Amino acid sequence: TGVTTLDGGEGSLARLLNGLGDGTLRFQRLPAQFDLVRLVRPDGQETRFAWGAPDGDNWARLKTLFPDEAAAIDAYAQQYRKAYGAIMQAMALHGLPRPAAAAMRWVLGGRLRQRADVTLAEALHGIRNPELRAILGARGGDYGLPPSRAPLMLHALVMGSYAEGGAGYPVGGPGRLAESLSATVRQAGGELRTGARVERILVEAGRAVGVQLAGGAQERAAHTISAMGALNTVQALPEGAAPAWQAGIQHYPPSCAYLTLYLGFDIDADALRALGFDGANHWIYDGSATGAPPDPEALVWRQATDTDAGALYVSFAGLNDPAHAAAPTAEVISLCDWDEFAAWQDSRLGDRPEDYEAAKGWIEDRLLSQFKRLFPALAPHVAYHELSTPLSQAAYALAPEGAMYGMATTPERLLDPALHVRTP
Repeated sequence: TGVTTLDGGEGSLARLLNGLGDGTLRFQRLPAQFDLVRLVRPDGQETRFAWGAPDGDNWARLKTLFPDEAAAIDAYAQQYRKAYGAIMQAMALHGLPRPAAAAMRWVLGGRLRQRADVTLAEALHGIRNPELRAILGARGGDYGLPPSRAPLMLHALVMGSYAEGGAGYPVGGPGRLAESLSATVRQAGGELRTGARVERILVEAGRAVGVQLAGGAQERAAHTISAMGALNTVQALPEGAAPAWQAGIQHYPPSCAYLTLYLGFDIDADALRALGFDGANHWIYDGSATGAPPDPEALVWRQATDTDAGALYVSFAGLNDPAHAAAPTAEVISLCDWDEFAAWQDSRLGDRPEDYEAAKGWIEDRLLSQFKRLFPALAPHVAYHELSTPLSQAAYALAPEGAMYGMATTPERLLDPALHVRTP
């Protein structure tokens, strides 16, 4: 789907990207309150809360809305801060040299394991009000897990990334990230190739010595670095190379697959803003689709060919890029089950069977209808729409089973030394 939100241009990620690239990246700030949670009840009425930065403002506004839960909000906020500190330690362990990481893991491992095992749902157990619990448990689409399965450490890592500088979008679109970073590679004498699919990692005497491309050509190098995800790396390695490591990685299932409805409008960014849209992301839990109270546990669209989606993420990325103000776009994303599309996994891009195309068209029409119901002011202005499915993600991004985030981020994965970063 591309990039929808990064930190606001003033945080550590933006500084890191500009340090690694040619320094030309600029970020358009999203609104101060950039993540709008919409809890749609079965009767169509809504409760809304907009998350922003800094965190202290979020907690204060929540306590104003739910004064009877003030003490419980404070208790949760304390757990959240401790989880953020723990995940920062865990990420540092993955980046340290192996001997230092092993020593630190011996010192910190027990406490980090205890924190990693706490799910977001467990951390919210002290919240009595179901709507407050839903607001605090929302936005799981950012990491692909509902509260009952998401480690609180993971939730804190993702949401905490916006605490410093808010949210932003790269001016000129996500392609500017590649342009800026590739300039550094070329300046150092390197080369970038697109459409060069790696079919096999070449291993000799226990070391990776290069890659073989899909066309048969080989590229050899003193150092071979894989950035295509652990599951894809395992698939490209010879069967006998590092068998214990491969088996450990294959133990992890892929994360959820996803559907994306791409929208184009017949009005410009100024007209969209006049209709009340400011570029904030919308996290929608649609009880009118499920016939039940809105619930972040209904994150995954389990029967995409039979029902409306219980949860949607809508990004107005086109509103946040001044370079594309004349033709803004939006993306409607719903997590789904790969199993609903697995029957067609052996079909070829551009030559899918008729029953796949029929199912895809039905889902596209239904998702578009749901979007128009939830955004009635935009309904008459949708000029273009197209759907991508998990098969699209598998074909274009080599995402295993159309996974949104590679391997599912379980508590075990957060601390697994098999995922230690190794650099030359």
